[in-house]
Amino acid sequence: MSLSLFSRHIPLLSRIVRLILIGMALWHLYVAFAGPPNPYVMRGVHVALALLLIYLTHDYKGRQQEVPRWYDILLGGIACLAALYPSLNLDYIYMRFLYVDPLEPMDIAVGITLVVLLLEATRRMLGPVLPITAICFMAYGLFFTSTLPSVILEQLFMTPEGIFGIPISVSATYMVLFILFGALVERMGVGQLFMDFAVALTGRQAGGPAKVACVTSGMFGSVSGSAVANVMTTGTFSIPLMKRMGFKPAFAGAVEAVASTGGQIMPPVMGAAAFVMAEYLGVGYLTVAKYAIVPAVLFYVALFAAVHFEAKRRGIGSVPKEDQVPMKQVLRERGHLFLPLAVIIGVLMMGYSAPYAALCGVISVVPVAAMRKTTRHYVTIDNILAALEGGARNVLSIAAACACAGIVVGVIDITGLGLTFSNFVISAAQDTLVIALLLSMVAGIILGMGMPTTPAYIVQVALLVPALVKLGVEVEAAHLFVFYFAILSAITPPVAMAVYAANTLSQAKIVEASIAAVKLGMTGFIVPFMFVYEPSILLQGDIFGIITVVGFATLGVILLAAALQRFFYGKLEYWQAGLLFVGAICMIYPDWRVTVAGLVCTGLVLARQLTRTQSQPVAQAGE
Repeated sequence: MSLSLFSRHIPLLSRIVRLILIGMALWHLYVAFAGPPNPYVMRGVHVALALLLIYLTHDYKGRQQEVPRWYDILLGGIACLAALYPSLNLDYIYMRFLYVDPLEPMDIAVGITLVVLLLEATRRMLGPVLPITAICFMAYGLFFTSTLPSVILEQLFMTPEGIFGIPISVSATYMVLFILFGALVERMGVGQLFMDFAVALTGRQAGGPAKVACVTSGMFGSVSGSAVANVMTTGTFSIPLMKRMGFKPAFAGAVEAVASTGGQIMPPVMGAAAFVMAEYLGVGYLTVAKYAIVPAVLFYVALFAAVHFEAKRRGIGSVPKEDQVPMKQVLRERGHLFLPLAVIIGVLMMGYSAPYAALCGVISVVPVAAMRKTTRHYVTIDNILAALEGGARNVLSIAAACACAGIVVGVIDITGLGLTFSNFVISAAQDTLVIALLLSMVAGIILGMGMPTTPAYIVQVALLVPALVKLGVEVEAAHLFVFYFAILSAITPPVAMAVYAANTLSQAKIVEASIAAVKLGMTGFIVPFMFVYEPSILLQGDIFGIITVVGFATLGVILLAAALQRFFYGKLEYWQAGLLFVGAICMIYPDWRVTVAGLVCTGLVLARQLTRTQSQPVAQAGE
């Protein structure tokens, strides 16, 4: 958005839409500062604004539009009023006996209208998969159970268990503030800070461009929480640089896709679903971040190691000197922009809530950017308004996803489908945990392929987590398990959205890029099994056990990366790579006898590598 917002050259309707977007952002900031109103009001206004703006900004084909058509304005207005209906009739809502008092004709008419318009808005915003999923669950409730249609509608529309349930509550209180924070820091030059910091940190190492992508995408992704958005932001720099330095296009795109996907599991911000997890677990967000930190570090250690081994195998060096930036210069010119992140972490560690921490972070962004001349030029009314507008636009997809996922969760709760599905998983697994985990992994990836991480995680919580908990998995580990696979679907064929996004920049073959992404992200598929069987990975237990398990797990994921890239101290023959792969898996498995077997396998490969390395100069001298 430019300063010409009020210019005559901009159509009046477009200006009104932009003002509503900015108003939505300001309203949420005000509520965070002054305190939330009645939950129905908070959630109702959030859904109402989101639906209104989706119809105003996206046409029936799902394309963004600057000037809304008359019928989009009409649909948006109707959807807005329908979403506000419970908020405007609070006394009536609270005086009713749920599932006992019959619905009034107006309740039925408004409820059906809201459900239909919400499904259409979600289709426009996110595509057809999530709305179709919601329709299938409603059809199940209507035609395959004895639940009355009026009861289902009441559950979805007039209780805090459906559309206005926990997912939309988290969207309205947690996510919107962190999204606005991300939009503000990006406008104040933090994206360039991350890029320069990564170049200064890793640019002089072997395979520097790919390592820069790992660091930059991890840092940026931990703020943005969106894999595809991350790819399109940092990948425009990193992918061409990797290709120019000698990495294959498929590998370059895969590195960016995997690094960007991992941002959703990397504290301090993580992805939007992490806030939903905190709400479901009934713990503070900082506790969720504590559980996630070691698995996230293992993920990035493995990716970093894979990049290093691939660079060594291909003889790829550092970032060109003309692109390198000294660390002192980076910190001197832009280092202060790390302060808003430090504010959020500090406020969380002081025991305050995540929304309050996000609000403090938002308030700190502009003053911090104004501290130094190198970033002061970002602090303009135009830039701030553009950040508020852009942040509000980013909220729309999350709000639509959470509200539509609320339909699915509401049907699961009222029909008892969650219990039925849990019993099915337990029966199919024959009470064997590893089979149940594999079934849950497949289900999680399939669900995640068609929808964003947040609704995919929400549906899995309702369907899969109860079964895992019944089989003895700790609640925290069960939630984090399904959370991981909802995320990893972004790099898993056939619908690997992060890989597709990276391919638009790398121009690689999609099959080759998908295989490369799965190899690079292999640790992400193994780590969830690790923390199910060994809670020490989630920083639970005694300090000695945590250090031991994490130490061997770190060594294991590095060896796994070496085996998959077929390079250790030198190029690995296939049998060596296979033996090292077995050794790596043994290291990762939390049992000392298996770990010893892994050390033996690794020792054999290492001895062979060192022997060959020492014999090469002799052979050359003999020649």
